[in-house]
Amino acid sequence: MTHMKASIDEIDRRILTVLQRDAGLSQRELAEQVGLSQNACWRRLRQLEAAGILKGSRAVVDLAALGLDLTIFVMIRTRHHARDWADSFARHVAALPEVQECHRIGGDWDYMLKVVTSGMAGYDTFYQRLITGFEFDTVTGLFSMEGIIQHRAPDLSRLI
Repeated sequence: MTHMKASIDEIDRRILTVLQRDAGLSQRELAEQVGLSQNACWRRLRQLEAAGILKGSRAVVDLAALGLDLTIFVMIRTRHHARDWADSFARHVAALPEVQECHRIGGDWDYMLKVVTSGMAGYDTFYQRLITGFEFDTVTGLFSMEGIIQHRAPDLSRLI
């Protein structure tokens, strides 16, 4: 899937930067921080949403505080590369609540999942559900010992 680069200006970058730091700001607070009137800020937000650049807002939850203290990067290699198999696999992993992210990747592996669960027993339960009904060539888990950079918002002023 290819994406066309959206055209945004410095004000849009400021809006996006502020929202990435705190999406819970009121519209008035956001407008003040980016130097716009509330109406102008509201119009910019609607344009960013319509362009598909701004896609909602989320709260960052400390999963470890809820007992979900194990993060595993699951690497998968398969011999199946047909679109119907890939679509079926995507639906399968989307239905597994432990999967936080799923990426089709290049190199020695075909897929990488970011999985969060409660301890090794939780991972084993997840693993059994993951492999049920699917033939994989290799599945391995890389266990995170410490999350050094997480939930990092990209610095749009330096990237675009």
